[in-house]
Amino acid sequence: MWPFDLVDWLALCIPVAYLTILVGSLTVFSTLYRKRQSAKTASLSPWFPPHLQRNIYLTLLHKEDPKVPDSILKAALLRRATEDIHRIVQVRNAKQALQVLLQRGSVGDDLWQRFQRAEKEIEEELRDVVNEANAYAPNWGQSIFQSASEMAQNTQIRTQLTDILSTSQAEKEWWEKRREEIKSDFYKELEDEKASKGPGTETSTVKSSDDDAVLVEGGGPAEKGKGGKKKKGKH
Repeated sequence: MWPFDLVDWLALCIPVAYLTILVGSLTVFSTLYRKRQSAKTASLSPWFPPHLQRNIYLTLLHKEDPKVPDSILKAALLRRATEDIHRIVQVRNAKQALQVLLQRGSVGDDLWQRFQRAEKEIEEELRDVVNEANAYAPNWGQSIFQSASEMAQNTQIRTQLTDILSTSQAEKEWWEKRREEIKSDFYKELEDEKASKGPGTETSTVKSSDDDAVLVEGGGPAEKGKGGKKKKGKH
């Protein structure tokens, strides 16, 4: 009876030990893999440059002597939200194109991980801005990004207008230069055409035109004869 129980016990322990070793190995591998991926993700360069407007706002917020007025803090928070609007637009525009490139294998997983981390940072930033805005005024967090969007659009329009004004002078100079080139080419073609006709061509043309004028004014010998006969008949 005892040897049979021992065999059964050993037969039961072997699969259990195998499963324990297998599960333990998978757990260790998963833990090490996650740590390695986390370290790799942390070592990747950020998608966006440092958030200067957020740093300015936090610096003003924690300044104690002298304490910054709330009006300046609100303005700094609004500038921070405006920069967030710019980053949201960049993320939305890049996401679809990046997904297509990732499916085609044109970009690596590192770039996609950077993008996903940027999305998470944007979400946390938006929540933080909303909480800060509601701390200054009730329900301001619901409208702060609308005001920031209008400011971003005005800034973009001013930038485009500045670019247009800066390029208009250069375009004007280019057109003036182009007009002078066309004018000089036209005069050159006229001189080449005169030179190709030769010096006697214009003189002969002038002579023939003078002779024709004389013939027209005089009426010709035939017309004179006819006129003389008519005068004699009257006498």
